[in-house]
Amino acid sequence: MSIEIKPDVSPKSISNVKDAAQAVERLRNAIRFHNYRYYVLDSPMIADAEYDAMMQDLIELETRFPTLLTPDSPTQRVGGAARAELGLVTHPIPMLSLKTVYEKSDVISFDENCRRELGVGSVEYVAEPKFDGLAVELVYENGRLVMASTRGDGQTGEDITPNIKTLNEVPLVLLSVDGVVVPLRLVVRGEVFMRIEGFMELNRRRSEAGESLFANPRNAAAGSLRQLDPSISASRPLHIFLYEIADISGKEIETQWELLHTLQSWGLKTNIEESRFCHGTSELFRYHQDMYEKRDHLQYEIDGVVYKVNDRTSHERLGFRSRDPRWAIAYKFRPREATTRLLDIKVQVGRTGKLTPVAVLEPVVVGGVEVSRASLHNQSEIDRRDIRIGDTVLVKRAGDVIPQVEGPIGDQRDGSERIFHMPSECPVCGSDVVMSEDKKTTVCPNMNCPAQLRERLIHFASKQGMDIEGLGDKRVEQLVRAGLVTSFHSLYRLKKEDLMSLERYGDLSADTLLSQIEGSKKQPLWRFLNALGIPHVGEHMAQVLANNFRTIEKLMHASEQQLQSVSQVGPEVSRAVIEFFVDKYNHAEIEALINAGLRFVEIVKEEGKQPFEGLTFVFTGTLERWTREEAEQLVVDMGGHAASAVSKNTSYVVAGPNAGSKLAKAKTLGVTVISEDEFAAMIEKRASSGAAA
Repeated sequence: MSIEIKPDVSPKSISNVKDAAQAVERLRNAIRFHNYRYYVLDSPMIADAEYDAMMQDLIELETRFPTLLTPDSPTQRVGGAARAELGLVTHPIPMLSLKTVYEKSDVISFDENCRRELGVGSVEYVAEPKFDGLAVELVYENGRLVMASTRGDGQTGEDITPNIKTLNEVPLVLLSVDGVVVPLRLVVRGEVFMRIEGFMELNRRRSEAGESLFANPRNAAAGSLRQLDPSISASRPLHIFLYEIADISGKEIETQWELLHTLQSWGLKTNIEESRFCHGTSELFRYHQDMYEKRDHLQYEIDGVVYKVNDRTSHERLGFRSRDPRWAIAYKFRPREATTRLLDIKVQVGRTGKLTPVAVLEPVVVGGVEVSRASLHNQSEIDRRDIRIGDTVLVKRAGDVIPQVEGPIGDQRDGSERIFHMPSECPVCGSDVVMSEDKKTTVCPNMNCPAQLRERLIHFASKQGMDIEGLGDKRVEQLVRAGLVTSFHSLYRLKKEDLMSLERYGDLSADTLLSQIEGSKKQPLWRFLNALGIPHVGEHMAQVLANNFRTIEKLMHASEQQLQSVSQVGPEVSRAVIEFFVDKYNHAEIEALINAGLRFVEIVKEEGKQPFEGLTFVFTGTLERWTREEAEQLVVDMGGHAASAVSKNTSYVVAGPNAGSKLAKAKTLGVTVISEDEFAAMIEKRASSGAAA
């Protein structure tokens, strides 16, 4: 029997058992199929809102026609089966999911039911963000972590104990802060997630390595945690929030608010900052609206909010339904997913020569933003998802993450769709392209390809490179098109009469640009390394290499063994560096730049004292130059301390856009707040000597 992806069922139009039985069977088959796709394969085919709608239809029919309810119905289970490779763990108490609603009327009914069952006029709730990650359970006995597992099917999950231990936010031994007694046994639950900036950086690195990309932070977190090799989990930017106690011995906790604070006192990370007391539906709705407006400014993904009755003794009185508790509810935001038509696939050429297919979409509004283009990554991903030109596709947008084409809606094909193949020639210069055997990487090998030259020059002159302020995208395009700049070193041979021959250049603008180009000749070595665009060498890695090799000559002649002896430099980076410098064209280009007058400031570490020794930094908001982990590592490399919380002992708070409560606390404590640019300038000032290499 074929599976319907989205059965067209309208419970309200069904009035007899026979029709209901057919509809129930169709819904159950579809839901089981999507459980398999979501929980087992980690490859959903429909939006969460569509899945929730099917489940609600099934619940409604089983409620109206109770004779149709069976023990094997999806409504009597929590989720899909767990994989056996990691080992199976039986949960001491089933991990139930929360009832999910999208309408205000459902929240009003929830509040009315709670008040009626408890016999009170008003109920106090704790409202919390609904994290979009992987639900996990941690078991502590005598204060020590003995087991960690995923939700799995709610009864049985996967053993991820070695992997969860790699998260620094998970204590291996519980603390006893403020004298709070550690329980003899604690079963605590929460969510493992990936911050948006960490997710984007992970996908950037995977793209450069020709690996498949994760669709969203949730899938990235799940895939990173469910690894047979714990070292892979350790290499991923995973985080955790804890929010529920399933079982506890040796300690009484009366409220959800006390629970959040108590967990924190045991060294377990909670999100008290974004949680709130609420009385009545008006405050519940206000919290929902506040979090909806705030979601794009958070460092992590949320897809709604959760309301929990604060009094934990009331939880026992309210009890449970078959698949969810009566004392809590999840109120989701409107979906940030939509279906649209894929009109065409265009191919872009990046500065490294990599060809990237881009979906041209019929414009569609996703989460309040019109989307008309989305990356398709590579030929391998297109083939794996069977995406064709003309398909109706599911498009997702999450926070600041670039819109993603999840895949086609197969049952809407009419036969007119066309299979896409990457071009055999570069769409810009016409050179034969080179595709890897796994179809994950396609490159134009022509270093003089205009598309590469343009993008390489933009990167070379950028603020994180040689910092040539007046050389923006349009001016680079103009110089390349006129044939005045054909390489990096040709920038330094430009003359005033060359510029005066171009549109929009006068005496002052020409003199200004030439002065800025001349001023860029003396730079810290790391800026030059970053400007060169060496594969896998971004701003942070450029800092690492410059700090360790000190001069461009030493780095150019470094062996693979010498490179890999440097902390943070692995085989991938060392190979990329060696291949770059052994290339005759690149070698000649660097010599030409040096002959043009470039001088690189050598990084000199002071004897006995590091530049940031005795200083404590806290980072908040979105950083543009580095990921948060890279910025913190820079501080550590320079002898400082990177803290996660602001205190009176904090020396500096580095605040980027969308800074949150840490910024407010810094101002309250009188801690010095600096921008990311000021932090970068501080690095250069404290870490650089005036001697030319």
